[in-house]
Amino acid sequence: MLTNAPHHFPQNTGWIEVIAGCMFSGKTEELIRRIRRAKIARQRVIIFKPKIDNRYAEYEIVSHSEQSMSAEIVEKSSEIWEKSQDYDVIGIDEGQFFDDELVKVCNDLANLGKRVIVAGLDQDYRGIPFEPIPKLLAVAEYITKTLAICVVCGNPADKTQRKVVSKERVLVGASDAYEARCRKCHYIPEENHD
Repeated sequence: MLTNAPHHFPQNTGWIEVIAGCMFSGKTEELIRRIRRAKIARQRVIIFKPKIDNRYAEYEIVSHSEQSMSAEIVEKSSEIWEKSQDYDVIGIDEGQFFDDELVKVCNDLANLGKRVIVAGLDQDYRGIPFEPIPKLLAVAEYITKTLAICVVCGNPADKTQRKVVSKERVLVGASDAYEARCRKCHYIPEENHD
C-alpha cells in the first residue's frame, strides 16, 4: 500500500463516489472508466440507468464520446437496492433522473460494504441544484466535479445551456437540445408559459 498517496481507498467497508457536472463534461465516460477498472480487478459489477434515458441505447449507458457498457433499466431507486445484493460495485448513470430515495439506497448499499458510483447533473438548465445529486454530494466519500468546454468562448464550462424552448425541468436530449456553457455565457432561456 502506498504511504504517501493523498487518498487511500477504504478496506472492509463501502463508500459512495459521485461524478457530477454539466452535460458534455465526461461524467458517463468517467463512470465507464471506473467500472472497467473494477471488472479488470474481477469485482462483480452492475450498472443501472433510468428508464427515461433512451437517447442512445436501450440497454446500455453511452457517453457522448460513444463509449458504452451494458446496463439494467430501472424506474425507481428501490429497484437498484433489490438488484444490487450480489454485486461489489454498483454504477448508476443519470442520477438526477431518480427519485429522492436514491440517497437512502446508496447509503444503505455503502453500509453493506459496497462501492457505489453515481454520475449525474448537479445543476439543471437554469443553474439550480438538481436533486438528488446535491444530497448525494453531501454524503459521498469521494466527489469528482467534471467540467466541459464552453462552446461560446472556450472557458471551462459547468453549466448546461438549453437550446430549445420548454417549461419542463426534465427534457431528455443531447446536442440537439443542450450545450455546455461557462458562467459568463450561460443564460436562462425564455420559457413558454402557456
